[in-house]
Amino acid sequence: KKSEQELKDEEMELFTKYYVEWKGGRKSGSTSYTNIPRFYYRLPAEDEVLLQKLREESRAVFLQRKSRELLDNEELQNLWFLLDKHQTSPMIGEEAMINYENFLKVGEKAGPKCKQFFTAKIFAKLLHNDPYGRISIMQFFNYVMRKG
Repeated sequence: KKSEQELKDEEMELFTKYYVEWKGGRKSGSTSYTNIPRFYYRLPAEDEVLLQKLREESRAVFLQRKSRELLDNEELQNLWFLLDKHQTSPMIGEEAMINYENFLKVGEKAGPKCKQFFTAKIFAKLLHNDPYGRISIMQFFNYVMRKG
């Protein structure tokens, strides 16, 4: 037969085991934290010349890639011409409008850099209380200039 102290020790051991499991600590086999990718890297120190050069070069390459995605002046003029050519009447005052069907046609003709702007989500975002279900060409063009 177990002594009173042995029973208390066993009880404490079981209590600790169940408490730790309940609190979520020391779970066996749970290694989800090892799958989280590293997202912070410290900046290189002044004496780490190679790391600093690598950081500068990678930043320059990133900025070059981003600038190639931007629309240049000629592409913006072409986009405006296409939007104006495919406007849907009637106009609201001085404002030219375009419906979704023509919006998609312009998207096909505008070129690969513009593809990202001709989505249903963007059309819906710019759609206001037009009774014909159209968006303002000027608002869309301004949106492209801000985001592109």
